[in-house]
Amino acid sequence: MDATPVAKPSLKVLLASPRGFCAGVDRAIQIVEKAIEKYGAPVYVRHEIVHNRFVVDRLKAMGAVFVEETSECPVDRPIIFSAHGVPKSVPAEARERQMLYLDATCPLVSKVHVEAQRHHQHGREIVLIGHKGHPEVVGTMGQLPEGVVKLIETVEDVATFTPKDPMNVAFVTQTTLSVDDTAHIIEALQTRFPGISTPHKEDICYATTNRQEAVKAIAEASEVLLVVGSPNSSNSVRLVEVGKRAGVRGAYLIDKAAEMKDEWLDGISSLGITAGASAPELLVQELIERLATRFDLTIEEVAPTRETVRFKLPRVLTA
Repeated sequence: MDATPVAKPSLKVLLASPRGFCAGVDRAIQIVEKAIEKYGAPVYVRHEIVHNRFVVDRLKAMGAVFVEETSECPVDRPIIFSAHGVPKSVPAEARERQMLYLDATCPLVSKVHVEAQRHHQHGREIVLIGHKGHPEVVGTMGQLPEGVVKLIETVEDVATFTPKDPMNVAFVTQTTLSVDDTAHIIEALQTRFPGISTPHKEDICYATTNRQEAVKAIAEASEVLLVVGSPNSSNSVRLVEVGKRAGVRGAYLIDKAAEMKDEWLDGISSLGITAGASAPELLVQELIERLATRFDLTIEEVAPTRETVRFKLPRVLTA
């Protein structure tokens, strides 16, 4: 006699929205794809085009070759600069070598570059709020002569920053920071330097802000949070931090469904899911499929905001 099938435990899944690809990431990936289509393989990409292992591996399979320095590329093949932006010396080197290059820098990162240059032209000392060594920080600091931009990572760093003229200071920020953490640093800067020049519009990009707000919206009703994204993705790591701060029992970053550990979900009845701005929706759906093998799922999408932003591709790829 056949055994009676054991009923799966119920699990409510709260899907954060927006999640996954932002307009800057989508544009950068399209630039690589269309460059391969137009110029043939290989096409070289300086640094990971976006910080996601799945995306990078897929583009490699299409014919993209990822390098760390422009000098590693042959002069007769196109080179693409990543969405995080590059120091001014990088396109200068490509021009000197007479290379065809395409700039996939996110337009919102480029906005920060322009702001930093404007402050410098006005003689202000510039503070960059960001994480040391992140490609976006390297690119922003590299827009101006060495030593001109001072990196601030914490509130404590504000106390040790001593400008030549405290009345002539400006700040810009990395676009993928924690909104809450950055607010504390900005508050400390404005308290210490009441006349500090601020960005015309907040530097932390809309996509980073929206994804963090969406996590806050699902956190109260979620016992555990899973964030789909790679460990070198700043905005993905921030989503885990936001979830923990919002009170979920556990918050975990996974590159793909196979990395999820079953014990994380033992005894829970509600689960929050989101994805960093460089993680494709396919990976979220694979995670849901894996969950469905163990649980009877009820899925609810929670969308505090909607995104409609699109960025144009370089004309050379659309002509």
